[in-house]
Amino acid sequence: MSFELPKLPYGYKDLEPHIDAQTMEIHHNKHHNGYVTNLNNAIKGTPFEGKSIEEIVSHAKELPPAVRNNGGGHYNHSLFWSVMKPGGGGAPTGDVATAINAAFGSFDAFKEKFSAAAATRFGSGWAWLCASEGKLNVCSTPNQDNPLMKGLVECAGTPILGLDVWEHAYYLKYQNKRPDYVSAWWNVINWDEVNKRLKAVK
Repeated sequence: MSFELPKLPYGYKDLEPHIDAQTMEIHHNKHHNGYVTNLNNAIKGTPFEGKSIEEIVSHAKELPPAVRNNGGGHYNHSLFWSVMKPGGGGAPTGDVATAINAAFGSFDAFKEKFSAAAATRFGSGWAWLCASEGKLNVCSTPNQDNPLMKGLVECAGTPILGLDVWEHAYYLKYQNKRPDYVSAWWNVINWDEVNKRLKAVK
């Protein structure tokens, strides 16, 4: 089966004022949709056709650039949409809160480290919170790479939270002020979804 653009669990305007409706519509319907279309074309007739997106990106070392880039784009954005929600944000609760405190000392310390990873990623890329063997770590990757691409990235583990810092994710509203976008994004995090992803890794 071909990959499909996932439907958002909220409307394009529902994350305002933190992420504007025009950015959300272009980001989802143009950028992510483009990754899906290009990925389907790139895997057609190859051994990767019919594989899950996780199986594809975990074999990144073997992938042609078109499959790696568009596969990463599809996986990353699918995660990104799911870890946001209207009225989100605040401090996490549950297992994620416990794991964050154990790994970083406090939520504020984690927030500072994650924000720095996002703000200082040179050029286009992503910031991640990953789970590995019951422990959490923060990292960033270039372009559409992600922590599942073993041997190609410095990150370790399974991503449970990700932030897109490509300019298309924020430029219409924030222009070159990436730190302002990162700061606003904390207000829309869906910690329930992050908890579900941590539980799935365990």
